[in-house]
Amino acid sequence: MQTVDIHTHLMSQDVKFDRMFDKFAVRFFARKFGFDPKELVKNPYKAYVSGYIANLRASKHVKKCVLFGVDAKYDKDGTMIHKDKTVCASNDDVLAVYEANPDVIVPFFSINPLRKDALSLIQKYHKLGFKGAKFLQNYWEVDTTQARFSEYFSALKELNLPLIVHVGNENTISSNKRCESIDMLYHPLKIGVNTICAHMALGYDGSHPFLAMSKNERNFNKEYFALLELLKTHNNLYADVSALLTPFRAKVLRHLSLETAVHEKLLFGSDFPVPYSAVYNSYDLGLKSRLSLHREKNPFDRYAKGIANYFDETNAIWSNYKKILDV
Repeated sequence: MQTVDIHTHLMSQDVKFDRMFDKFAVRFFARKFGFDPKELVKNPYKAYVSGYIANLRASKHVKKCVLFGVDAKYDKDGTMIHKDKTVCASNDDVLAVYEANPDVIVPFFSINPLRKDALSLIQKYHKLGFKGAKFLQNYWEVDTTQARFSEYFSALKELNLPLIVHVGNENTISSNKRCESIDMLYHPLKIGVNTICAHMALGYDGSHPFLAMSKNERNFNKEYFALLELLKTHNNLYADVSALLTPFRAKVLRHLSLETAVHEKLLFGSDFPVPYSAVYNSYDLGLKSRLSLHREKNPFDRYAKGIANYFDETNAIWSNYKKILDV
């Protein structure tokens, strides 16, 4: 099977991979994700883009990727107050990667709705070929339920641009927990935007790791179950499986694979380059399957094969992207 990865990240041009999480990821996961650790330290951004594109072009199962950055954080008056040097890649950087690789990249913009020029930027990047939008409103501390954002969501609706909204825990950047809630989906859904809930709304209490990785349904967060019900009742709601191979989220894969009523609304996504272990994880695969995944060199194919253990090649998850993307 071949599919589109609906959820991948471009790193900032200022990235240094010097945060605690970055140092850990580079040291233990760089080669498994197709990067040269020395080059990542020497010339991080160039090495990242080069490795990302090389992996994508070599993939047998992922033919294109949705690529986005993350906008900076703004205050209520539209003044920039923070720009993370790792994840805050600009839309212009995404555009440059897209223009160099138009056959494999589907560009999404990230525009903080608190920007004074947010609405004009939506029009600008749409005209440049961007196919959708990405929110990290928990980093921005933007409560999407506020009426002031109606015009923003109406602009997305008018241009038929889908919106990916982060819901659930965020561990790589500062995050307002209140803005991680499933409530963040309601406003764009009501406006009529094709809305994608990232990460299946999965959350967990990291202070209790063994409980957080439990495959017992009683220990799944309530918002995961709430999302399943919303997917059945809202025609314009979708959800992606990005980051579901990470230890605290993989526990739900078997349960989700049996929830066939929502499979027509699920989208394949990896959350590349978020690292995960193919061997040590909370899914229910046998050791032979884990080792087979571990041996897969291409990170996009490794993720696709991991998900394929739960959704076979005939499942709608591999083709549902066609419902919201013309690519």
